[in-house]
Amino acid sequence: MSLAPGDKKKRGSHFDLGMIIALLYQTDQISPKNLGEYAFIGELSLDGRIRPCNGVLSMVTEARKCGVKAVVVPYDNRQEASSVPGIRICPVKSLPDTISFLEGRMDLSKQNENDGDITDKGEMLSIANQENDFDFADVKGQEELIEAIVLGAAGGHNILMLGEPGCGKTMIAQRIPTILPRMSEKESLEVTKIQSISGHLEAGTGLVTCRPFRSPHHNVSLNALIGGGSYAQPGEVSLAHNGVLFLDELAEFSKRTLDALRQPMEDKRVTISRVNGTNSYPANFMFVAAMNPCPCGYYPSKRCKCTDYEIIHYRGKISGPILERIDIQKSVAQVDYFELNNKKDGVSSAVLRERVERARKIQQERFKDAEGISCNAQMTTSMIQKYCKLDEECTEILKKASEKYGYSARVIHKLLRLARTAADLDGAENIRREDVIKVLSCRDLDVSSSQMYAIT
Repeated sequence: MSLAPGDKKKRGSHFDLGMIIALLYQTDQISPKNLGEYAFIGELSLDGRIRPCNGVLSMVTEARKCGVKAVVVPYDNRQEASSVPGIRICPVKSLPDTISFLEGRMDLSKQNENDGDITDKGEMLSIANQENDFDFADVKGQEELIEAIVLGAAGGHNILMLGEPGCGKTMIAQRIPTILPRMSEKESLEVTKIQSISGHLEAGTGLVTCRPFRSPHHNVSLNALIGGGSYAQPGEVSLAHNGVLFLDELAEFSKRTLDALRQPMEDKRVTISRVNGTNSYPANFMFVAAMNPCPCGYYPSKRCKCTDYEIIHYRGKISGPILERIDIQKSVAQVDYFELNNKKDGVSSAVLRERVERARKIQQERFKDAEGISCNAQMTTSMIQKYCKLDEECTEILKKASEKYGYSARVIHKLLRLARTAADLDGAENIRREDVIKVLSCRDLDVSSSQMYAIT
């Protein structure tokens, strides 16, 4: 067995199986056949059983790249490992089973057939996650907000909801993954790798097929959110890759923690450097946040007792650069329970997902030749100039709004991406006047802030 390079510190119990096989072979206690064809992953317990490990999917993928023909893995990791095509997976339950297999005295395929799994053919196994009970049909009222949510989901745009406590912000945010497009095989592999490395993938689970939804508490540390620790483990931004990162009570997060989100939100990747090395993890998430309009939560109703200074100070906890990176900023109105109690259910997640998927298919066709671009929110500056052209009327409307609210070039680019998504939802070839007006109506915080500063 090779542990090269020797100057790099090794850690992890997954080396156990390979080390014991190498020791037994060098001391002539076993006579394996074609030992050079195999790689070994597994933790060895004191009673000889092979225990599951974290990060098996990534290790098997790398082994295939290195030309390894077969990998011996713990039996409980068989489905995860079998997600990698083009390499033979040999699941074992114990050290005696491993030795018997290597010496040709045991056929693992029969063991797998008895258990109802076939894992030695390199086939793609996909284990569907249980669907949760969330559905937009439970949401009554808030039609305008739901339309903005659909717009955000269709283009992968970031969203901020501003409203009183109990108006449904968290309820709606929890249902956003149910209308996002189903993950592709590539996306599922990426998510499963991160879950496995982080130790969040349960033993015996195959590919993760449901989009992640991460909702860290506002006291989350910087390392826990972005990633870090002694060995640079993935943080919440990476665990939310290809899914949703939801920050409730946004203004309660520390300013330093929120500002650390700037680079991952822009680059869709986070790089963590430590003494032991540098790790880079994907962080392509849809950012969703919710916050109250003031410290007491009830501005602008008569129940609010906050002063103008307190409201401005409270909102000032969210820095301008972070707000500029949030495409949709919607105020959420309070709903009357008794008025909506007898109202029929809202539009279901299945219906909304159909609209989102139709828009995403248009975008996938548009960006089929662009590496790493799958939705409008990821468009580069050159792509915006190519796909987001405006006529004179639309340009004039956008120019007046920019002059009134002082939009930066980044905000204007985000508005253009949003307008392109609004047009895609209707299947329109070009951005129309109604699309520009629609996306400008998604900037409620600009209007609210402008009024507040005018008062002071």
